[in-house]
Amino acid sequence: MMGSLVVLKSRTCIKHLCTSWVVNPLYLRPALACLPQQNIVHAVRFIINPHTQYYSTKGDEQAHGRVAKEKGFTPRTRPAFPNSVFTAGTARRTAEYMKKRAGVDTEELSNNTPSRGRGSVKVTLPDHPLTTSEWAKFKESSSKPDRFEMHMMEGLLAANADINIAKSLLAYVVQDKGTLSYELLLRYLTLCVTGGHHSEVFDTYDIMRTCFKTLDTGASSLFIKGFSQTERWREALEVLEGMKKALLPSPRNYSDAIAGAALHGDAGTSWMLYDELLELGLVPNQDTWQCLFQSGITQRGQEDKLFSVLSYMRDNQIYPEEPLIKTVKAWFESLPDQKWSGKFSFVVPSGECTNCKASLESIQLTEEEYAELKDKVMKKVIEGSDIFKKTTPEELKGFKSFVKQRPPFDIVIDGLNVANTTPKAAHSETLLAVVSELQQQGLNILVLGRKHMLQPSRNWDRQNMSKIKQKAHCFFTENISEDDPFLLYAALHSGVHCNFLSRDLMRDHKACLPDSATRRLFFKWQRGHQLVISHYVPGKRVRFQRISAYDTIVQTSGSSWHIPYDENRGDRATYEVPQKWLCLTQDH
Repeated sequence: MMGSLVVLKSRTCIKHLCTSWVVNPLYLRPALACLPQQNIVHAVRFIINPHTQYYSTKGDEQAHGRVAKEKGFTPRTRPAFPNSVFTAGTARRTAEYMKKRAGVDTEELSNNTPSRGRGSVKVTLPDHPLTTSEWAKFKESSSKPDRFEMHMMEGLLAANADINIAKSLLAYVVQDKGTLSYELLLRYLTLCVTGGHHSEVFDTYDIMRTCFKTLDTGASSLFIKGFSQTERWREALEVLEGMKKALLPSPRNYSDAIAGAALHGDAGTSWMLYDELLELGLVPNQDTWQCLFQSGITQRGQEDKLFSVLSYMRDNQIYPEEPLIKTVKAWFESLPDQKWSGKFSFVVPSGECTNCKASLESIQLTEEEYAELKDKVMKKVIEGSDIFKKTTPEELKGFKSFVKQRPPFDIVIDGLNVANTTPKAAHSETLLAVVSELQQQGLNILVLGRKHMLQPSRNWDRQNMSKIKQKAHCFFTENISEDDPFLLYAALHSGVHCNFLSRDLMRDHKACLPDSATRRLFFKWQRGHQLVISHYVPGKRVRFQRISAYDTIVQTSGSSWHIPYDENRGDRATYEVPQKWLCLTQDH
């Protein structure tokens, strides 16, 4: 049972916590010994009485401050060379194109899709504080009187309404029921925190700490955020410590606490919290780095720690978003006597930065990286415990023998995947066109297929298949077998020079790998070795998307930094990489 705040005659618990609203709820009990009744009534009136000096206090604008929009920041247009399947925005544009082909108007679809977010249910809200009698009449006209107070508070929260209206609602509930439920106070607290009403946050904290033994995750998180924006920011650390006794705080909890310390000039505490966050294995969010770099602009002595943040982004293949990258640029340019200059740029296919003309790191793996990746993929994907759900021991053994008896392949083709590239031609015709295009380049080719492809049909012409077998090595698995593990084995066994052709992005196989470092290594190898058909019209040449020559990762040469960033985070799928870069160079 969820506790309720008893304010008049009732001493019973009357509400349950709305578990769909609070993350990881802890079921709470009312305090065994609360304040004397008259003191509780006074405490509640303390936050809802419109005649007290605490009626409404708007938060300090500095607490919500962010880096001002930089003058002269004009994103360049997208470069004209062909995009890779891993280019940011490709998945979104492909989805829009497919919807248009299917005759779906994406704008109309968006407009007709009902909102499922909080506040999506429309409720009529007052535009000014009401008296208790006015609220009573308002409730009488409601279609849902049973949860009238909750619907009203949620509506006020969704509309970011005047805090005074919410206070008048609490006053009515106290008068009507003699109690305020925990969940109603929680919604009210959210309105206070999001609106920056700091005195009201303090008052609500005093009441909830007095009348409830513990606070749930949602309330604790709100108090950490609320206190961090004020001169009482150190109390957010106390709430954070209390939360750690029951569960692991979230990166957002740490971010709010770090922001509070940084905002009030305590760089030591902010970095202590940041180190603790990393030790717990949590991934910092963009806001955390934002406030640390912002703090570094005004306070010297944090250079090594901020460079370590960039190294963390590199090691974990994390990309700053646009607000953060502007702050990083401002921090570099603020360093005294170092003469850093930052320009927003992009990189041409050869790997050259258009701003400073420096060559970026190659996408190709080192011998050590390749050996490590090959070993992990062979063990987890090719020889993993579930591999024989996709093939048989005999088939896999036969394929390994087949590969060893042939010279290393230059390219391995996922035959069935490639054959389905276009509906304008028979599958065998498409596959033959692709094999012929690659064979003209003098490549040693392996085509992986399934045995049903050898059965003559409208899609699988016997003559086309015969020509394919003349131009390339071919291996056809059983129809129920999955060919991706065979493709990966052949490509990795052939050596670092071998590419593969498929539209399949191998996300399931990447997920099977044992750790994040190996998954990043796999993704790097994939981006440097996967060919994808960009365009094919029967009777014309097959066109392929360009394989990247450079690695999209934070990198430095000492006198320069190149940092890829997200121009628009919503435009990039998780398997895509940004195309925008911040180029930082030192003037000598």
